[in-house]
Amino acid sequence: MKIFNLKKKTVVLLLIGTIFITYSFKSKFFEVAKQIEIYNTLFKELNMYYVDEINPAEFTNKAIKNTLKDLDPYTNFYNEQDVETAKIRRAGEYGGIGVAVYYTKQGIEISEVYKGFSADKAALKAGDVIVSVDNQSIKNMERDQLSMFLKGTPNSKFSIEVERQGSVLRKEITRDKVVINPVPFAEMIDEETGYITLTRFNEKASSEVKKAYRKLKKQGMTKLVFDLRYNPGGSLLESIRISNFFLPKGKKIVSTKAKIKKWSNTYNTKNDPLDLEIPIVVLINERSASASEIVSGSLQDYDRAVIMGKRSFGKGLVQRYRELTYGTQLKLTISKYYTPSGRCIQELDYENRDAKTGIVPKFSDKGINAFKTANGRTVYDGGGVQPDIEISTSNRNEATDKLLETKAIFNYATQYFYENQAIKKIEDFDFKSSDFNTFTKYLKVDTTFVTAQESLFKKAFLASKENNISKEYYQIKEKLAEDKITEISKNKDIISEVIKAEILERFFYKEGVYQYHLKYDKTISEAVVLLQNEAKYREILSGK
Repeated sequence: MKIFNLKKKTVVLLLIGTIFITYSFKSKFFEVAKQIEIYNTLFKELNMYYVDEINPAEFTNKAIKNTLKDLDPYTNFYNEQDVETAKIRRAGEYGGIGVAVYYTKQGIEISEVYKGFSADKAALKAGDVIVSVDNQSIKNMERDQLSMFLKGTPNSKFSIEVERQGSVLRKEITRDKVVINPVPFAEMIDEETGYITLTRFNEKASSEVKKAYRKLKKQGMTKLVFDLRYNPGGSLLESIRISNFFLPKGKKIVSTKAKIKKWSNTYNTKNDPLDLEIPIVVLINERSASASEIVSGSLQDYDRAVIMGKRSFGKGLVQRYRELTYGTQLKLTISKYYTPSGRCIQELDYENRDAKTGIVPKFSDKGINAFKTANGRTVYDGGGVQPDIEISTSNRNEATDKLLETKAIFNYATQYFYENQAIKKIEDFDFKSSDFNTFTKYLKVDTTFVTAQESLFKKAFLASKENNISKEYYQIKEKLAEDKITEISKNKDIISEVIKAEILERFFYKEGVYQYHLKYDKTISEAVVLLQNEAKYREILSGK
């Protein structure tokens, strides 16, 4: 009888649980439907009765982006044009003129010219601003409109007007098939050491890394420096394929944990490796993210490579594209990923964002957890991949972070280019302390690098009705400018490297930047020294 009653109670509890789950699901579904209906009726009323005309697409686009902004920065809505742009980024090829650009109110400003493509053949330069296309002015156009002008069918022709250093030039351009090679540089550093840099994980990443590796092996490579610095990531599957080049078949590379069970997966290597013996140093820094961290994290967990540089960005979130209506898409975060040792390297805890301040806490603030590599070495979670050998630099401060977010260095490099046309060889280039001082003087007239303090002070001054404080205002303004220059000068080593790369690119393309780095980059030099010391290399990976 007791057993019967126990079974009866169990059935009742299960029934109550099922009813509760069903009710909870229906309740949540009803709440979603309710909010959608509220928005629909609000939009209809505005469209019918608001005194001015409303652009439905722009209105809805802003509403959606405001809806998503408090989640994480990787969950985004893509309109039809954005979808095409994202496809191009993933595929690595498109019909265009071979440039990277900024979209501005003045027009389309060229930020980089790719060597050998139509923009380069037409002698366009970084800093040029395209102000008209086929005699149509493009000033004051929205980003979505501007993005359509340069892309198109290969071999199609169009004319542009370009503003350059106060002059207006007219150019005839023929669009190319532009292919973005994610491995823009692969060369031998010395007779034994090869260098491969991977800048993104697009659909060509693994095939291009394999091609570069085989080329260098034919040239005698017995050691490898694999550079993932400044690589923001991309395809999860490409990161697994690249890890597989140096790890045995059947090894776990990454696992994901999602709300939806079918999206929680474990990904193993499926192919025979390229090389299980070649000594490797992988370079990372604070801009190495996502797929870069999967590769560096897996090679570290299996003690297959020494990781060198700075702690990586800390993006342990996986996104997936979901088709929406009318050709639009939602890219949303669906899971967190974990390295083979079990580490989640996600740094920012978006789920616990402070509702009042908007500040996102760090997982590392709550404490970090220790994990073990295959050889028993201790590694940690809580935000990025910590390198086995850290290359010391000054600690980036708030002013430097702000500077690097702006176009100030880009604008300075444009000025430098036109003032220093005599540089013909990479060996002739030298950025001295006096040049850095010239840069800091330039910042006093630059309008893009504005600190929070300067912005708040200007607002307070403009809001003031007193007319007799102008003298004091300019004195304090000058003091704030001096303060920010003092702050960024504490990071002279970091900023100088960014400036040098920007300037070298103007004269010698991206290829020239990499050639310069092979000779003068501190981290690459340290990697070569380590690879030449086989005993030290083995000791680091042994865990002893």
